[in-house]
Amino acid sequence: MAHDKIAVVDFGGQYAHLIAAKVRRLHVLAEILQPEDPVEKFAAYKGIILSGSPALSAYDEESAYDKRIYDLDIPILGFCFGHQEIAKHYGGAVEHTKREYGPATLEIKGASPVFAGLSAKETVWMSHGDTVTLLPPGFDETGVSRVGAGDGHPNAAIANEKLRRYGFQFHPEVDDTVHGEEMLRNFAVNICGCRQDWAMARFEEEAAEAIRRQAGERPVFLLASGGVDSTVCAVLLGKALGPERVHLLHIDNGLMRMGESAMVVEEFKKRGLGRNLHFADASERFLKALSGVVEPEKKRRIIGDTFLEVFALEASRLDLGSAILAQGTIYPDTIETGGTKRADVIKTHHNRVPAITRMIEEGRVIEPLAELYKVEVRELGEALGLPEELVWRHPFPGPGLGIRLLCSDGSGTPAQPGASGALKEALSGKAVDGALLPIRSVGVKADLRCYEQPVMLWGRISLEEAEPLAAKIYKEVPGVNRCVLDLAGSGFMSARPLAAAVTRERLDLLRRADQIVMDGLRRHGLYREVWQCPTVLVPLELDGKGREFAVVRPVLSERAMTCRPALLPSTLLEELRDSIMALHGISGVALDLTTKPPGTIEWE
Repeated sequence: MAHDKIAVVDFGGQYAHLIAAKVRRLHVLAEILQPEDPVEKFAAYKGIILSGSPALSAYDEESAYDKRIYDLDIPILGFCFGHQEIAKHYGGAVEHTKREYGPATLEIKGASPVFAGLSAKETVWMSHGDTVTLLPPGFDETGVSRVGAGDGHPNAAIANEKLRRYGFQFHPEVDDTVHGEEMLRNFAVNICGCRQDWAMARFEEEAAEAIRRQAGERPVFLLASGGVDSTVCAVLLGKALGPERVHLLHIDNGLMRMGESAMVVEEFKKRGLGRNLHFADASERFLKALSGVVEPEKKRRIIGDTFLEVFALEASRLDLGSAILAQGTIYPDTIETGGTKRADVIKTHHNRVPAITRMIEEGRVIEPLAELYKVEVRELGEALGLPEELVWRHPFPGPGLGIRLLCSDGSGTPAQPGASGALKEALSGKAVDGALLPIRSVGVKADLRCYEQPVMLWGRISLEEAEPLAAKIYKEVPGVNRCVLDLAGSGFMSARPLAAAVTRERLDLLRRADQIVMDGLRRHGLYREVWQCPTVLVPLELDGKGREFAVVRPVLSERAMTCRPALLPSTLLEELRDSIMALHGISGVALDLTTKPPGTIEWE
């Protein structure tokens, strides 16, 4: 019996595949379609969801896709750009207005079935700069959004019940929209009438069959970092092909955490994955390749290219030149690298450098997890029998500490204390001071890459007060994508960027700081609760105290497409501050309060 299914139109937004993943979690099959697909293809689905888009604006250009989908007698729901497209198609207006990033309150109006069972006020997640300012004929405003005590943002949700057309300016698919799953269920099950008869077991079967089909008779060589993704990938490959055909290569790139490589090799042996386990210490090769490099994207590409060079050398040494490369790539790696047709490049992941992309196009790479998010990978790991402590390890990026060790050429104007301009207005009436730091980090705004400055706050302010203040700053202060809180509470008199590149000495300092943070989370019983906690070193001198500014970045997330800051207890923060400040060369310690968007989880 064929499954009922929902079509998700991928306009290139950061969350297109997340929409499909969330619908599948409702046990309803969802499939990704492209805007240029013919309208006849959409007729096979019981509903259509239009995703957001980084490259398109419903305000200033005519979007190229088959508008005849609106003539189909099936329900259509649009998010962000999709919401604006629905409004524009039926005669409404879209304009550039106030931006909204992060959490907002949706005040629901009326009784639309898409909001059945929900409260009058719901927490939703925003990331947009355009707004529906005029409702189309026959449509009702079903929701107004509000950030803090600010003015309401009109038409945050709209509906035409007769046509079964719905639009949300917010993103219900992200975990930070608290009851987004209920909204999706209302649409897919209640409005579209889909049967809930799809299950993850089907994915495991299909993935194993795809592995066998792509590998043929060739051996498979997996770059195994020891993280959740590569470990689950290794087990899935072994089940599909048999362990004798799967070779694992762990590379120490010199960018690992303290004792990481030895632990990884031991874990693989303990889990019975060591039959064809190979190890290469390539730390000197990586550090030499990175010498003097400061630009984030260049660092990522060098790390990815060097991984591939070492893989080729090891494959040749082991007489595995005919092997097909396997990677534990998951969907956020793909979407942030612009790996789908319309997605913007937020940052290049090591497994999406040009050489890897060419191999993928040639059919020489297997990525069985590439459609999944971290939470689905963990579910699959548990189904494959992996132990909890391995499945629930904190995610650790392939480039490792290389992207947590910020580098600089030393240029930039030293910062002085005290807020001015838009920042001063945002802090007005607060018992807190702040200033722009003379550094930049990667972020994502309205599905587009941004490379902007952080604001540092200090003064008499609690974490609970600081988090909404940070959201206010993102909204009102241009050129800002991140907000950190000085854990010393005193701020600075001067902040000067310093010239610094990747060196073993800086990495060793970062390893010690990272170990302090990980030990602290475990000691306070928070390691499982906090989804990920990067420690970042920035070559920034505060008041002449030292060469490195440390930032602790604890986040709450499930899929890495969005996150909220984890507000750690004051006792733990004091311990981390004192222990990290005791390390030689540290000028200050701050807590990152940034949501995603507008700041990515990693700083680079």
